[in-house]
Amino acid sequence: MLKILTMTAASVMLAATVTAQSVPEVKLPPSPAGQASVQVGGTWTKSDDGQRYQGGKWIVVDYGRPLLRGRKNIFGSGAEYGKAVLDGTAIWRAGANATTTLTTQAPLMLGGKRLEPGIYNVFVDLKPGAWTLVLTNQPRQAKYDPNDKVNLSGAYNYNPKFDVARVPMMVDSVDYSVEQLMITFINATDTSVVMAMAWENTVALATLEVAK
Repeated sequence: MLKILTMTAASVMLAATVTAQSVPEVKLPPSPAGQASVQVGGTWTKSDDGQRYQGGKWIVVDYGRPLLRGRKNIFGSGAEYGKAVLDGTAIWRAGANATTTLTTQAPLMLGGKRLEPGIYNVFVDLKPGAWTLVLTNQPRQAKYDPNDKVNLSGAYNYNPKFDVARVPMMVDSVDYSVEQLMITFINATDTSVVMAMAWENTVALATLEVAK
């Protein structure tokens, strides 16, 4: 009987150990980094191994992806609209942590303004039902320095004099809740692509036209 009890106890301990070890460790920051990308302007050509897309130019957005984690009505309403995500700044960084950036190899037209290939900061001017996508060329800090009152860190030190384009976004609501902020590209063609932002029950869209 003692032997059986000993073996049973050992089996329970082994099972407990296996169970504890079966939970994998995940090392992520509170707002993991995300990236959205699209290629435009290329052509599909036949090759020995099928087809190959050649001559395309990249448009890439790098951003931090905050999660709701049980929060409701993240953008708020009325006079408080947007304040929960602004973190004391005048404009939303369209993400978390570092300043959101858009890198484009193709010249773009946005809000009637031509943007040459380069790296631009991405912000959103938040108003209830009326978002404005803002791209700027303000210099960014490599690492946050609270004594630097000129260069960007997130949306801190944002100065509208560096704005290069502003365009109204189409804002809508959805029945489901998007847990983690998502930026992606939809409806890509040879001449344009739509940048889509979604978080909780809000979706906002802005069209980027490929300039000639």
